[in-house]
Amino acid sequence: MLQCYECLLLHQKLMNHFRIIPSDNPDVLVFATNTPLVERAYAFNNVAEAAEVPLAQQLFYLPFVKAVTLSSTQLTLERFPILEWKDVQEEVHEQLEKYIADGGDVLKSKKATPANVYAESTPNPAVMKFVANKKLVPSSVEFTSIDTTKDAPLAQALFHFPFVKEVYMDENFVSITKYEIRSWEEIVQEVRTFIREYLAADKPILAAGFIPAHESPEQSQVDYSHTEQEIIRILDEYIKPAVASDGGNIVFQSFNEEQKAVHVVLQGACSGCPSSTFTLKNGIETMMREMLPGKVEQVVATNG
Repeated sequence: MLQCYECLLLHQKLMNHFRIIPSDNPDVLVFATNTPLVERAYAFNNVAEAAEVPLAQQLFYLPFVKAVTLSSTQLTLERFPILEWKDVQEEVHEQLEKYIADGGDVLKSKKATPANVYAESTPNPAVMKFVANKKLVPSSVEFTSIDTTKDAPLAQALFHFPFVKEVYMDENFVSITKYEIRSWEEIVQEVRTFIREYLAADKPILAAGFIPAHESPEQSQVDYSHTEQEIIRILDEYIKPAVASDGGNIVFQSFNEEQKAVHVVLQGACSGCPSSTFTLKNGIETMMREMLPGKVEQVVATNG
């Protein structure tokens, strides 16, 4: 996406740099430039289709232009058969140069939404939830030490704070578990500002090849029984949204059919939370018993 400063540089480079190049198709006029116009190819058949590309829209105002195609360094125009390109190509060339010289945009600029982060307390006094106004990760991820953050730049940066013990991320928030060496009152503003500035700088949150542990190929090949599928569905639909609002997560681990026991892993604010045992027994376990009568009798949790 072109920002204002980048647009200015592009305008300066494109001025007087369009040149007409030969084409085997008499209906087509091709302009070339040494400076890339766009990052991907565009093809338009009318002015309405070109809403996001003002340069193409401008060319459609010429009554003989039938179609416009933009690639990295070429601009191609197809004509209606009402005249020959040799009669108007110089005029089109001049108008194209003038449009760029007058500051016309190639692509429509989109204002970036300012990064905003607010802190939210959780039932776990050791954990603070930092909520952003943008999507951070495609699915939940947990980091229990800096050694696990090789492909997670934001989490790795957070671990450089001496008080950070664990980092958990979900779609639009980061839950941080701290050591007891500092109180949240002392550090919450520092952490909030750090995350906001990190996001504002558009730095990477996860590396391109990052694969969460729970999405590893080994995990995806597990053949769950019907009961296990039902347990996972209940966790996903009824329980995860509630614990996510408190900055945590609950992940299915296993099911012991003989003991009728569901084993789960608590992450984020749920991990080590003083009230997690109460929630587990009086909420999650009760729901499982009611929704899967005779199949589930207990839920056993371990901290992530």
